[in-house]
Amino acid sequence: MSNYLNIKKQLLKACILFVENKHTTISKSIASNKNDLFSETKSSAGDKHETGRAMIQLEMEKAGQQLAEVSFMQTVLSKIVVTKVSNIVCLGSLVKTTKGNYFLAVSVGQIKVENHTYFAVSAQSPIGKQLLGKKVGAIIEFNKAEVLEVV
Repeated sequence: MSNYLNIKKQLLKACILFVENKHTTISKSIASNKNDLFSETKSSAGDKHETGRAMIQLEMEKAGQQLAEVSFMQTVLSKIVVTKVSNIVCLGSLVKTTKGNYFLAVSVGQIKVENHTYFAVSAQSPIGKQLLGKKVGAIIEFNKAEVLEVV
């Protein structure tokens, strides 16, 4: 069981690092857009100026939404207790199936730990919704093609 705990710790660490990197990238983008917005000077081509400002505003709104998503992901990760052991799939569960290994946390994608591949997925993702609340030995149908057995 301690090996599972070690794997869960490494998966959580990888998820946290992913979210921190994403936060840094978005923050840099926002700072750059603010700089662009303030340095945009009014020219004799007024329409061109207004179009440029509008495009920057749209980029900033998009980055703001991404920042809110990252903040939500950080909140989710802060709630994960890797030492929790349960026969029912919940947030922070390491789920091994006959078709793949999943870590129920946030959507990060593929993570390699100790030469095994795990998929970090959120509870809101299609596979996350299917796995959430299932017990060991449960069989679920996913994408109408795969049958996963929680082991």
